[in-house]
This record gives sequence, structure tokens and C-alpha cells, in this order.
Amino acid sequence: MLRTHTCGELTKAQADKIITLTGWVHRRRDHGGIIFIDLRDKYGLTQIKFDPDIDKVALGEADKLRGEWVIKVIGKVVARPSDMINKKMETGEVEVEISNLEILNKSKTPPFEIDEEKAKGANEHIRLQYRFVDLRRQKLQKMLKTKDEFISYCRDYMHNQDFTEIQTPILANSSPEGARDFLVPSRFYPGKFFALPQAPQQFKQLLMVGGVDKYFQIAPCFRDEDTRMDRHYGEFYQLDMEMSFVEQEDIFKIMEPLMKEVTEKFSDKKIVNLSEDGRFVKIPYREAMEVYGTDKPDLRFDLKIKCVTDLVKDCGFGVFAGAVKNGGIVSALKVDGGAKFTRKEIDELTELAQSKDAKGLAYIIIKEDGTLQSPIVKFLGQELAEQIMIELGAKKGDIVFFGADKWRVVCESLGVVRDKCGEKLGLKDNKKVAWCWIVDFPMYDYSEIEEGRIDFGHNPFSMPQGGLKALKEKEPFEILAYQFDLVINGFEASSGAIRNHDPEIMYEAFNIAGYGKEEVNKRFGAMIKAFEYGAPPHGGNAPGVDRILMVLNNWDSIRDIYAFPKDGNGRDLMMNSPEEVSDRQLKELGIKVKKVD
Repeated sequence: MLRTHTCGELTKAQADKIITLTGWVHRRRDHGGIIFIDLRDKYGLTQIKFDPDIDKVALGEADKLRGEWVIKVIGKVVARPSDMINKKMETGEVEVEISNLEILNKSKTPPFEIDEEKAKGANEHIRLQYRFVDLRRQKLQKMLKTKDEFISYCRDYMHNQDFTEIQTPILANSSPEGARDFLVPSRFYPGKFFALPQAPQQFKQLLMVGGVDKYFQIAPCFRDEDTRMDRHYGEFYQLDMEMSFVEQEDIFKIMEPLMKEVTEKFSDKKIVNLSEDGRFVKIPYREAMEVYGTDKPDLRFDLKIKCVTDLVKDCGFGVFAGAVKNGGIVSALKVDGGAKFTRKEIDELTELAQSKDAKGLAYIIIKEDGTLQSPIVKFLGQELAEQIMIELGAKKGDIVFFGADKWRVVCESLGVVRDKCGEKLGLKDNKKVAWCWIVDFPMYDYSEIEEGRIDFGHNPFSMPQGGLKALKEKEPFEILAYQFDLVINGFEASSGAIRNHDPEIMYEAFNIAGYGKEEVNKRFGAMIKAFEYGAPPHGGNAPGVDRILMVLNNWDSIRDIYAFPKDGNGRDLMMNSPEEVSDRQLKELGIKVKKVD
């Protein structure tokens, strides 16, 4: 080893010892012929001193040193006087008097400061382009270490629960998981493609058919979908698991203790909103949408949406009455203390509601003298407006927002308003964690791609509640599935389900979504065949490692959790990918690129 100690471990216990350190020059200070340098490695900082009274040759060499040069030094550990202890440094009680310096490598001037405080203004584009430099920051080192410890903890937990870790294929087949596939052309079979797995869904179900019983892996998943604050482009990792001979509740009982433990171990947050028996609360999908306006509600704060359709269906206000007449609903969101919102803030909230297809955002303010202030009171009538306020429990200083439209539009528009109000009023306490399960998702929904077409609302391989009988006798949109999401502070942490393991039920489920038997056999032939050979009832889920870590630690972006992330446009700026490939490579694959202006 080139070193005897690291830069983060020295204390007064090593005083008077001769040691060897290696690392990067972090800061340099010249004081009257003496040079002080903060030497940095992964483990921390140590102040080293070059003094002519100790070694003139070392001092002469130290005069050449610049930021980020890599050096090796030998010297004696010296305890600092009490009035010179640096309490901001872990090693602030000591410094090292250097008697020998070896320059291991020089460095160009970095494109940005490594110092955390000075680095805050660095452009993300530059940081990603020089990620190998950015990674030297202590913050990123800590994040990578935390992720390693998190994964190790999850792995140990699953092994202790008798799960077997198994790696499933990376070169897989295209599957309707809800996002675009990354396709990999086959050289051996021109015109045919592998797909990188959006999730190991089919393989883990086949493992259950194979009698594995309890499977897990820290699975890489690949999806060609747009980036956002909690979604990294292209690839992400999940704690993928599957169990045989289980019901939905069995999966909950495996996952809840783990989520409680990682919350305690990897954050300083307190878990709130547990049920009376200490379990995560379970909220049916429809209730979540109607009460919180989303299927991933932030339960750290208690703002709730309430349906007022029956109160206003026959009122004289055309916007409300018309919505109800056309099969829609009217709902209200009471915001305690929201009367202080300015006109500009209300306009911003209105724009948010309109981003979810709402036509506008009606409101009533209860002023401090108890009077109601709103353009819609004259249309509702004073008596009905006051009755609505009483029904909602609104008081002086509150504001009530209204949505009147189709069910989903009202839910989602008031949902984003609720979320923003929680932010504006400081209700999102970063010292709290609110976990919950969202259950009873609808099996089917309208396609987002093809208007009017019925498609799966969630995972296509889920078991419908009521089985084949429900598929044959109920209207598609009335059928619920044994599907569930795990939610943390307004973020989806995991999706899961009890799986469809019966070929007859699977054929019928896909038939309702417009997939004929021949297409099902073509796309999911391995699963259909496997299910004909004694498939056990099974189910599972897959918590997202990176997203959970981001929320637990209040990290700003999921990208920083990756050693080498893509930028917001899905590019690797450091490696300059994606990039064009040679004509020879394309020819081998039987691919011709068509240039588009």
C-alpha cells in the first residue's frame, strides 16, 4: 500500500507517529514561508504542513503544488494547540508535519471547485461532462456509500427471509410494461430484436413456475421514458421480488418491516400516519383519487378533497350544475389559512389546475370578518355558499377551491392544487415519512395512445379480482385487480400485484384489451406454456432503490445517486453518447439509418 492511513481517520491518538498519506490537494495556504495544505481522499481531509525548519526540500517541492494534484507525503502527526483546533474538520485536532513529498500526478485546473460551498454554483452540464472530477466531492462520495449500504441491508434482509437471489436476462423480449422499450438488433437474426427489460416481470413469474418459491434481485430496469426529478433516464434499479403461494397481505407483511428499518437506518425521519396496529395504511385507488387527487398521495399533511356534487347539482351556477348534468362531479378543497394567498398565487394555482385539463379554478375566501369573498357567491346564492362552507368545516382565514368537470379531471386538478398548497404553507415536513399502500386499482382504463380503446390500467399480468367470472360478467371499467402501489411522501416507491397464473383467465384479460389469442401466444408464449404445467398462485413487487433513497435523504435529484448519470435530455455528456456508429456496424446488423431533418 502507498499509504499507512487515510485522510479522515487521524486523531490525537496517533500523535508523534510517522505516517504516510496519499490524496488530492484540496486547499493551499501560504503563511510566512510555511505552506499549509488540506489533503483530501475519499475518507476526509487532513491538514499537512511544510515547514523549512522540518524539511527545506519538501517545502521547495510543495511550492509547486496546485489544486487536485495527487501526492504522497510522509510526516509526523502533531496535536494542535487547543486554540488552533479546527472543529469543522473530523481531523481538526491534529496536523501532519511533512518530511517527504512525492508528486504522483499533476492536474489541469478543474472546470469547477471541488469545495462543497464553492461548487454550488457549478453548471450541471459541466459537472456531468467532468463527472470523474465531480465524483471527488464528499457529498457524492457519501451518496454512493449510502446506496451501497442500503443495497447491502436490503440484500441481507431478503436472505434472512429465505429469498434466493437470482439474476435474470438483460437481453430479453419486448413486453407491454407501459413505457417504450430499448431495442437491441440481432446480428445473427437480421430484422429481429432483443429488448432490454423494463422489469424482470416474466422471468420472475417463470421462476415461480420453476419452484423457486422466493426470488429477489437488485434488478437493473431499462425504460425509454422522459426524465423528471424522481426518474433517471434509461436505467434504474429496484429490489425486485416474487413469492409463491401468497396473497396480497403476505407481500405487505414482508415489505413493511424492511421499509420501516431502512427509514430508521438511512434517514433521520419519523414515520407518521400508521394505522392503529402499527401497519402502513391501505387506501383504495378510487378513494385516493377522490380524497387526495392522486394515486400517490403525500400523507404528511391532512388537506382533503370533498365531493359536494349533491349540494350543488341543482344550483343556479351553470358551471357546477352543467358539469353534474353532463355526468361530471363537483369537489372542493378546503385550505386552512389559505385566505392569505395573493391574487398572483391564486392565478398560479389556476394554471396548475388547467395543466390537468381543468377549465379553471373557482374559489371562495372566508375573510377575517366572516364574509365570503368570491365571484361565484352571487351565482350560488349566499345561503348555499354558506351551507357549503359549513359542510366543509371552513372558518375565517381559509380558502376553498372548487373543481367541476369529469371525474378524473376534477380529481387530478384539485390534486395538484392540494400538493402545491401543502408546499406553499410549509406542510411538507422533511422530518416525517408517510408510507401507505394504494390498493384496488382498476384492471382497465382508456388507452393513452389510441383514443377510445380499452387498455390495461396497470400491470397486464395481474389477477383480476373475481377471476374469470368478473372478466365475463362485469363491464371492463368495473373490474378491479389485485394490484397495489407503495407510496412514500407523494412518490411511488413500488408497484406490485398478485399475478394471473391461469392461461384461460390470461387469454380473456388480454382479449378485453384487444389482444387476440394468436398475439398473446406470440408475445407471451413462454408464460402461457409455463402456466399449462402447474403454475402456483404468486405475487410480488419491486421497490425502487434510488427513489426511496432520494426521498429518505431529501436529495434534490435522483441523478446524483448514480455514479455516471444521464442528463435531463437522456445524454451521457462525459462519454458523449448516444452517438453515431460506423457503416460497417450498421451493415452487420442489417440496419440502414434514414436521416431526418
